Amino acid sequence: MRKLVAGKLHGIHVTEANLNYHGSITLDPDHCEEAGILPMEFVEIWNKHSGARISTYVILGKRGSRCCILNGAAARTCQPGDQVIICNSVYLEEDRITSLKPKVLTFDENNYVRDRLTYSVQIDPEGKYAFDILDDKNAVLAVPLMVSAN
Repeated sequence: MRKLVAGKLHGIHVTEANLNYHGSITLDPDHCEEAGILPMEFVEIWNKHSGARISTYVILGKRGSRCCILNGAAARTCQPGDQVIICNSVYLEEDRITSLKPKVLTFDENNYVRDRLTYSVQIDPEGKYAFDILDDKNAVLAVPLMVSAN
C-alpha cells in the first residue's frame, strides 16, 4: 500500500487563527465536498509563507463562508492572510494508481475557487508512469517540467 494524494485545497487563504478553540481546522463544506475532504479526516497543512507543516483534522464551518480557520495549537503555525495547501490522502495498492483522480481546487485572494483541476496518472506504452494535470473539461493543462541534463 502507498500513501497518495486524494484531494487538495491549494493556495487557500487563512481567514482566522483561533488559539483558544480546542483544535483542528475549520473549512467551508462546499470546498471540502468538491475536493473530497471529509469531516474528521486528518489532513496535512503546508504554510506557503512560513514553510510550517502540520497535521490536524477537519471540522466543517458555515457553508458558503469560504472559511479556513486554524484552531488550537495549529493557530500558532498560520496567520490570517497566509496561503496554505491542505491535502488529504488515501492508502492504495500501486496497481490501482491509474484509478485515482484527485481533485485540486486553487483559490483567489477571497477564497473563491479559481481553478478545478484533476491529477491523472497513466501508464505509457513502455509501461512507465505518465502524469497530467487536467482542467475542468479534462483537457491537459500542464505536464511536469522536464529537467535537462546540462
